[in-house]
Amino acid sequence: MKFGYTVIWVDDVVKTVEFYEKAFGLVRRTLREKGESIWAELETGSTTLAFSSSNEAKKLFPSGCHPNNSAQPPASIQLSFVTPDVGTAYMKAIGAGAKGLDVPKSQPGGHTIARVRDPNGVLVSLVSG
Repeated sequence: MKFGYTVIWVDDVVKTVEFYEKAFGLVRRTLREKGESIWAELETGSTTLAFSSSNEAKKLFPSGCHPNNSAQPPASIQLSFVTPDVGTAYMKAIGAGAKGLDVPKSQPGGHTIARVRDPNGVLVSLVSG
């Protein structure tokens, strides 16, 4: 078995994909409409980062789920992107519309890490490789 996808349901898939392209330099693999929903995939290496419309989540989880909300504390999950230059990546993400949480800081063991939230409120860490 191997890890294949992370799917995040958001209100505006197109805007979210454009943010991830601009903020993190990810490349769009696909963007298509599926009935009332939009599905998008971004190239991230061996694992796919996908976004789908919130209305699809409502259909998949009729008992409800907790939507991402930038006005609330982040969910207990984060996406992590490895980069050789955390400082530059952090500033690029902020410039693209991310909300800064933790400026780049050296960690025990020699790594540097920074955290931002995307426009949907999703927690994203930038980690030196």
